[in-house]
Amino acid sequence: MQSSGGQISSETAWNDGAQGGAGGGGYSNQFALPSYQSIAGIKPSGAGGRGVPDVCADADPETGYQVLVDGESLVIGGTSAAAPLWSALIALINQKRNAPIGFLQPAIYGLPPSPDAFHDITSGSNGAFSAGPGWDAVTGLGSPWGVNLAAALAKASASKAT
Repeated sequence: MQSSGGQISSETAWNDGAQGGAGGGGYSNQFALPSYQSIAGIKPSGAGGRGVPDVCADADPETGYQVLVDGESLVIGGTSAAAPLWSALIALINQKRNAPIGFLQPAIYGLPPSPDAFHDITSGSNGAFSAGPGWDAVTGLGSPWGVNLAAALAKASASKAT
């Protein structure tokens, strides 16, 4: 991830090559393609099923998240950083909505295409799959734009209620 003036300017799928780590992704051999992914137009390669990941966050330990642990400032990445980031974001969205969003995946795949809810990551690869426009088997729908994602989910919930 590259940023300028507090704004993300570009993101690339994480892959440090043979010397380091890379993001995961692909298609499950254990779980069938869920209806919300099928409706969204995700087509597994080969005999695969459910596409993973659904979403992403900065996983590179070099560019991850600055945290303070026992008084020491350090940068962390990977699932250990991305999962709490998403958990906190959903908690804030739930607070803003005054109700839990519930099962998130059908809600996010059901959003109308919008460049504002997610940063669509279109470059890089994990060694097996390449990032590209829309959902891909490296970065899913992309990384969140928190405020915009909250607004899109609120709008989708309001339209379902009417």
